[in-house]
Amino acid sequence: MDPYGSSSLPLLHHPSRRPLQQPRKFAMAARKRPAAVLDAGHGHATAQHQQSPTCCKRSRASIGSTDDYEKVARLGKGGFGVVHRMRHRVTKKNVAVKFLSSPDVEDLEREARFLEACDGNPYVVGFEGLLCDPATGDTAGLVMEYVEASSLHSLLWDRRSDPPLPESTVRDFMWKLLTGAEKMHGHDRHIVHRDIKPGNILVGKNGELVKICDLGLAMSMSDWPPYNRAGTTSYMAPEMILGKKDYDAQVDTWSIGCVFAELLTGKTMFKGYLEDDDEDKTKNDIRQLWSIFCVLGMPDERTWPGFTSLPLTAEALRRLPAGCKYSRLRYSFPEDKLSEEGFQVLQGLLTCNPEKRLTAAAALKHPWFDAPRSAAAAAAAAKVDALSFPKKKTPRIKFIPPAMPQKNLLKIPLAVWNAAQRV
Repeated sequence: MDPYGSSSLPLLHHPSRRPLQQPRKFAMAARKRPAAVLDAGHGHATAQHQQSPTCCKRSRASIGSTDDYEKVARLGKGGFGVVHRMRHRVTKKNVAVKFLSSPDVEDLEREARFLEACDGNPYVVGFEGLLCDPATGDTAGLVMEYVEASSLHSLLWDRRSDPPLPESTVRDFMWKLLTGAEKMHGHDRHIVHRDIKPGNILVGKNGELVKICDLGLAMSMSDWPPYNRAGTTSYMAPEMILGKKDYDAQVDTWSIGCVFAELLTGKTMFKGYLEDDDEDKTKNDIRQLWSIFCVLGMPDERTWPGFTSLPLTAEALRRLPAGCKYSRLRYSFPEDKLSEEGFQVLQGLLTCNPEKRLTAAAALKHPWFDAPRSAAAAAAAAKVDALSFPKKKTPRIKFIPPAMPQKNLLKIPLAVWNAAQRV
């Protein structure tokens, strides 16, 4: 769908250019937020946010009023809140707007900064701005590109009785997903999604359109560790489950490996975690680790230096039964289901040791992706190759009268804003 332009919304300027105008409430500390899951019931996400991302300064997002839009349909609902399809009353453009169950200015503005930092990435849902409650001036909703597509989770569920997807289709899909991740992880972005899963991937007709969505649990590698646990356990990298506090972008490539496997089988690859068993969280984590190690083999200091020093490893080794020393991954994906070159990519993504796990950039260089693509996929590849992702983007400046009363806006001096960013 055509992205909704920000021409009807007044601009929130970046502090490096002129004094900042903000809604009456502006926050400096990050808080804990609930999971942001478009497909309710699919997985379980948890996170505790660290400080605001330093890679993404204050968003230059447009600020508009909820009165400017009318609701059309509900697109998704979860523990985080609800996403509505909404239409601008004047322009008639459709957008997707996220509203949190417990409105939290920090959460919405934090996700806004990450989405804006991904501007130009064709495989991440587009960012349009923020909405405020005209009565209070408080940030109320996050406005995103409306994509006429279903989640990959819904698509796989609808296909549960159909034959497996052909490898060529899976390869085209994986190229787009890995390209989107590579652009997020890049040296000028440093963004880690931390919750890549089928429920957070939008897929259009015939798989030609692929968009990563919901950056509510994302983090910046520009922030110093310790990093907190975040994401959906069935797609969570083993180092995060084991309590590693200085993980990196390879937690996303593990999740992408899990999605890869699910595309081939239609089933969740590692599902030892029981969502309804919250009494013994460690027991649940051990169960999830066992589902991983049964397939990939139990790590040790030879295959994963530092494994035994991770916080949960001693307890895991005490509780887990002996055996499963060797990988059985190929048995689950024989050559008639996945070629040798495709299996090398899958195996490289689903590697327990994060130091040996493929990065998104390295995976894309694999010979598997040299195979001829469909005409649509080849055109998409050429378009992405031609894109440039400059570190400094031209601001989308539109001087439009604010939708909320001027008395609800507060000018904040640059010195004050800079001090707030260091909190």
